[in-house]
Amino acid sequence: MAQRKLPKVVIIGRPNVGKSTLFNRLVGKRLALVDDQPGVTRDRRMGEAGLRGLEFEAVDTAGWENEDDASLPGRMRAQTQVSLKDADAALFVYDSRAGLTPLDEEIAQWLREQQVPVVLIANKAEGNAGQSGILEGYALGLGDPVPISAEHGEGVADIYNALSPHIADRQPTTANLADPTEEEAEHDETRPLQLAIVGRPNAGKSTLINRLLGEDRMLTGPEAGITRDSIAIDWRWTHPGDGDERTIKLIDTAGMRKRAKVTDKLEKLSVADGLRAVDYAEVVVLLLDATRGLEVQDLKIANAVIEEGRALMIAINKWDVAENASALFNGVRMALDEGLAQLKGVPLFAVSAMTGKGLDPMLAAAFDLRAAWSRRVPTAALNRWFDDALAANPPPAPGGKRIKLRYITQVGTRPPRFVVFGTRLSDLPKSYERYLLNGIRRELGFGAVPVRLNLKSPKNPYQS
Repeated sequence: MAQRKLPKVVIIGRPNVGKSTLFNRLVGKRLALVDDQPGVTRDRRMGEAGLRGLEFEAVDTAGWENEDDASLPGRMRAQTQVSLKDADAALFVYDSRAGLTPLDEEIAQWLREQQVPVVLIANKAEGNAGQSGILEGYALGLGDPVPISAEHGEGVADIYNALSPHIADRQPTTANLADPTEEEAEHDETRPLQLAIVGRPNAGKSTLINRLLGEDRMLTGPEAGITRDSIAIDWRWTHPGDGDERTIKLIDTAGMRKRAKVTDKLEKLSVADGLRAVDYAEVVVLLLDATRGLEVQDLKIANAVIEEGRALMIAINKWDVAENASALFNGVRMALDEGLAQLKGVPLFAVSAMTGKGLDPMLAAAFDLRAAWSRRVPTAALNRWFDDALAANPPPAPGGKRIKLRYITQVGTRPPRFVVFGTRLSDLPKSYERYLLNGIRRELGFGAVPVRLNLKSPKNPYQS
């Protein structure tokens, strides 16, 4: 299956000029968070974009600010500068209504020193309000400004003419344009593992991803809530057992606090964005802070992942500074089994994002977990198990009337889904449903992945 290799186009500019709005417009989705306040975007976000058949990977970056390198804005600027290293072109966005600022001129000077073609974008140019700002753009020495309104979509198609000369010859020659079907996905073990990292603020999610990548790809620091967008990064990992390379799409998410504490509109958007990232994941790592242990909020996040049908694993981070480590691990294990009664035995790992401890075993287990999550049981084996389960523990007969369970079938995977057909199923106790579910997980190779079981009676009400 051919891998898509798209030219990379980085969107650069000072805060609040509309970079994320343009990014969303180019990729055709609301992937990046957008708000009126400046500085919403902090990490690089990537997405496949298109303009009149011209395909490229668009990269949204943090707003460029003239602050000390050690400060949060300074570290954000460094992330933006790094993003240009392997870019094929850059879109430099400025606010035509506000006109040029000294910061715009500073960015333009830096861009002129780089070896990357630049397309100058005069945003917010709807109507005549931005006319003077458009003319000012010529003074930057970066060619003719392209007037657009990213919010309303005006002029965006004109970017094609300015961008095409720089990337038209780098279009992918082969591409897999269609998403794999469920049947293809469950059998294709070479496809990237969609692995999302979730947890409370300051659990070390971005630090963990940086350790895995071996570079400061994600913005980190002592400030809580640095990550706002869910950021997906493609990465190749070498399995320590067999030495084979595996592809992983790492998804970093914003920290999820208790709902009652989330009052800021932007934080609400960030948390919602993180929950959407769970929807797209296959395996989700819930990262705990060893200095704080397991809290009620962690259990709520775990339950949300399970309810969404995603394979879940728990990692206790900051193990290098954990006190009473053995007691902590056993205590978390017991609390998980009690707090996640519907899915006992969720894999639990002790890791350190700072030292790298435990990360390879965690990743190896994530691939095993995905394999179980994608497993389809042969029909003969499923029916043998079902017959044995009914013989070992027959369904009850409330009021002296037998509940007949006729057969079972697997209707889907990712997560595994089963349907039991029979009569008088409305009288079947929940405890018996749990008996069947536990048997499926324990005896059919699903382990600690969420399994769905539905009951279905025949349409004929007189059939018994």
